[in-house]
Amino acid sequence: MFRRVVHYNWLDAGRGLTLAVIAMGVAFLPACGDKTKQSAAAPAQPMAMTVPVTVATATQKTVPVEVGAIGTVEAYSTVTVKSQIDGALQKAYFTQGEDVKKGQLLYTIDRSPFEVALHQAEANLARDSAQAKNAQVQSDRYATLEQQGVVSKDQYDTFRTNAAALDATVRADQATIENAKINLGYCSIYSPMDGRTGSLLVQPGNLVKNNDTSLVVINQITPIYVDFSVPEKYLAQIRSYGGRGRLRVGAIIPGQESRPLEGVLDFINNTVDSGTGTILLKGTFANEEKRLWPGQFVNVVLDLSALANATVVPSQAVQTGQNGQYIFVVKPDHTVDMRPVVIGQTVEGETVIEKGITPGAVVVTDGQLMLFPGARVAIKTGGR
Repeated sequence: MFRRVVHYNWLDAGRGLTLAVIAMGVAFLPACGDKTKQSAAAPAQPMAMTVPVTVATATQKTVPVEVGAIGTVEAYSTVTVKSQIDGALQKAYFTQGEDVKKGQLLYTIDRSPFEVALHQAEANLARDSAQAKNAQVQSDRYATLEQQGVVSKDQYDTFRTNAAALDATVRADQATIENAKINLGYCSIYSPMDGRTGSLLVQPGNLVKNNDTSLVVINQITPIYVDFSVPEKYLAQIRSYGGRGRLRVGAIIPGQESRPLEGVLDFINNTVDSGTGTILLKGTFANEEKRLWPGQFVNVVLDLSALANATVVPSQAVQTGQNGQYIFVVKPDHTVDMRPVVIGQTVEGETVIEKGITPGAVVVTDGQLMLFPGARVAIKTGGR
């Protein structure tokens, strides 16, 4: 009796298992392929989504035609006070930085030397006047004697010439007295205008020289100038509109935008700066509150005229693309259309639309990033 021995082949078993797994994988492939196709098609669905946006309505209004610039405040008039005589500065009668009036006493210079000079000139006048009077009497006497033939003509001419010389000396003495009085008057220095003083450049006790030492600078700030420059392309309009009346100039101090100042255009420079292509203008402001200060920088707006019946939209509605500016307009079916526009100036957050849309159009002011022509939108509450 024989036993039957069976040898199990593990290699063959492994091959069978592998074939089974491959068969299962092949059967599973169609299902995976369907899911992959579905995933590839998924991105097309957001095209139908609704984009939330904020909108506004294009309006029609009168818009001022303006030119903006950066301006510098300049004193209406500036005077540097100097001494007109040599002497010792005695006293200052104002505080630096103080407002002064025209004719107000500012400084005094030691008067003693000039008083002495005046007294001396007066004494010389008295002496020479007495001599001139005596010489005139002698001249008159010798004139009579010369007519009678008692004295020669040469003797008479000598006395007559002496009298005339002394008379000239008297007139010179009178001029010296007037000059001494003038110099004595220069010992008191008065303000030549209304204005605001700067710092004391020379303290009392120092010696000052005639027309050499600056004592103080006075700036007239009421009224006051604002200097600004605009591109030369506006020159023709400025001259044209300015011929009809004085143009308004607005000045806005940074940080005080709610309190603009109003002035008028007073000066157009007689030449265009060829280096910058701009022309210098000056506006005059009453500056009664003294809010404008020399050297200060301000934002300037020059009003030229008014643009009637202009179509305006909020500035944030205007977008810029490769082909220029455009605006998304919401149609009645709540889809958007992209309209190319030609824009004008911007005033207080509103932009003038010269071409592209009409008043009443509903424009998108926020949410443009996700929009495209034909996109459906949902208007946020309070957007209009």
